[in-house]
Amino acid sequence: MPPGDTVSHTIRLSLAAAALALGAGAQAQKSAADGIAEYRAMLADGNPAELFEAKGEDLWKKARGPKNASLEKCDLGKGPGVIKGAWVEMPRWFADTGRVQDLESRLLTCMETLQGLDAKAIAATPFGKGEQANMEALAAYISAESRGMKMNLPQGHAEEKRMYAMGQKAFFFRGGPMDFACSTCHGEAGKRIRLQDLPDLRGNPGDGVGFAAWPAYRVSSGEMWSMQRRLNDCYRQQRFPYPGFASEVTIALGVYMGVNAKGAESIAPAIKR
Repeated sequence: MPPGDTVSHTIRLSLAAAALALGAGAQAQKSAADGIAEYRAMLADGNPAELFEAKGEDLWKKARGPKNASLEKCDLGKGPGVIKGAWVEMPRWFADTGRVQDLESRLLTCMETLQGLDAKAIAATPFGKGEQANMEALAAYISAESRGMKMNLPQGHAEEKRMYAMGQKAFFFRGGPMDFACSTCHGEAGKRIRLQDLPDLRGNPGDGVGFAAWPAYRVSSGEMWSMQRRLNDCYRQQRFPYPGFASEVTIALGVYMGVNAKGAESIAPAIKR
């Protein structure tokens, strides 16, 4: 074989080998993603979130607090006591408080006004303790009542639009010792950390993904996590100080992600690793 043909043949063989290697890598990546999906599907058959849902339903209907009252008159945006469909439309504007509230901050309002509990004390309680544990059970119950419904956060009020704009700024804000932002992990399609897919939250990531999957039961910690807790952990991973529970920035981030997820089917409370 002439020297020129030998070089050409070698190049063709190298390109073919590279293509095979890339193909094998893509197949391995696909297989890993498929494997994780199968793992989650198997776990979902016995999702412990159901236990938290049951606890949350009991807490919703039980008379508690200094006023010995239940939460059955709590207005989550659909009218007093109406739960079904409320989760997929929150955060939203509430006229009685004059602000945009997510589920957790709205529950704080109802627990204080209806039951006489101390909202500030609850907000200062560590996650998973005392009334915070009750809050997560309530979030599981209420979100479950909207399972299978489409995310449809309102944007008709000026404050809802302001909070969306604030959430967008917070999502892309970089800082801290790692110079991270929410967008570092969730501002690009096709990103992964090890075997973990990272949804692109700048738009609708799909049914049961991102905002439409929380609250969720965390297998790794054996706990139910609300969206407030999920956002706090994101701040921890960015090496930022923890935001206050139900603070404006966390609610704004919820508005941004929730509005972007419009049309996605909610599977909350989901199950996570």
